Amino acid sequence: MTNTIRTLSALLLAAFILIAGNNLQGTLLAIRGDLEGFSLTLVGLLMSAYFVGFIAGCRYAPGMVKRVGHIRSFTALASLASASALAHLLAIDATIWIVLRVISGFCLAGLHMILESWLNENATNETRGRILSVYRITDLSAATAGQMLLAASDPAGFVLFALVSILMSIALVPVALTTSTAPQPISDDTLNLKRIFHISPLAGAGCFAVGAANGAFWAIAAVFVQRLGYSVTIVAWFMSAVVIAGAVSQWPLGHLSDRIDRRLVIIGAAGGSTLGGVFLSLTSTISPLMLLAGGCVFGLFAMPLFGLSVAHANDRAKPTEYVSLNAGLLLLYGAGAVAGPVIAPVIMQFTAPQALFLYTSSIHVLLVVFGIWRVIRRDAVPEEEREDFISVPRTSPGVFEMNPNVEED
Repeated sequence: MTNTIRTLSALLLAAFILIAGNNLQGTLLAIRGDLEGFSLTLVGLLMSAYFVGFIAGCRYAPGMVKRVGHIRSFTALASLASASALAHLLAIDATIWIVLRVISGFCLAGLHMILESWLNENATNETRGRILSVYRITDLSAATAGQMLLAASDPAGFVLFALVSILMSIALVPVALTTSTAPQPISDDTLNLKRIFHISPLAGAGCFAVGAANGAFWAIAAVFVQRLGYSVTIVAWFMSAVVIAGAVSQWPLGHLSDRIDRRLVIIGAAGGSTLGGVFLSLTSTISPLMLLAGGCVFGLFAMPLFGLSVAHANDRAKPTEYVSLNAGLLLLYGAGAVAGPVIAPVIMQFTAPQALFLYTSSIHVLLVVFGIWRVIRRDAVPEEEREDFISVPRTSPGVFEMNPNVEED
């Protein structure tokens, strides 16, 4: 296993750099847009536009890879992502920034699909689960690093945009120099959303709800903290606290869901997310410590919800359906992440910054209610028929091919 990780280290390093740069860019654009006088609605549209591009990338990037190959596609997409990061400074205009975010979303979806297909190609049935765990650790560590880089310079300046561009460009180097075997063409199976809701209405609704709530969080949370009067350093710490708390709770909640009705854990996590949101809306102005504490509570419960929903869907699906099913759930998350950043800012515009978390709490309450209804309507999956919980990044549909349960079944 050590030799396998060493062989794949170049790909994991490229993934770390990309994820760090992308997380930095998302938070940076929200803060810079606010500093430039963009309305909350326009700031939200920036994140919404990213997921429009992300969905398009999931759909069309595989065809690009089939035509020109993995390395050429990776080079083109990384170069375009790097250029779009710098292009934000050439024209401080909301319309142009929205277009650039669509481009960025398309590129990042394609880049992750390429990396994940490469990792999957070099994995065996015995090593697949551990490679996915290492990749998940890489994802969470890079997301935290990207948020902390926000404090490296003034968001009103040039340096952070240049840093994002540099990271996107440097990600090319490990891929260009890797000795790993080139993967097979990326799969682009047709998705059947109707089948998803037939298999598990709760999983489909859960992934959409998580996208609507978490998408709004990633779009506006940095502005929320900034408008409360806190410094950029506190913004970075707050965003990082949410990521770290979510990382800590992934496996305990997943392990618990393997032992009891997984729907109860989804309901409990949604309820905890509701309480975390209410806590933040009521106490975030008291002190930075209360703000960070609220962020930890929110992250503990909100971040694992996608993985729990995916695991619940897999419990009720055939093994041959896992990859296409999970890819559809990811796109439902993306659809929610398109809607959430549009809705939440409108509510905040007419109320107060704290309304962001009242919005996320309302989404999570609806998920609690729907989850209870599904528990009443349908029996639980027997414990012996449940698949083990697998924590996966929300990077691209390609990541689901690394699920060890797919090969074992």
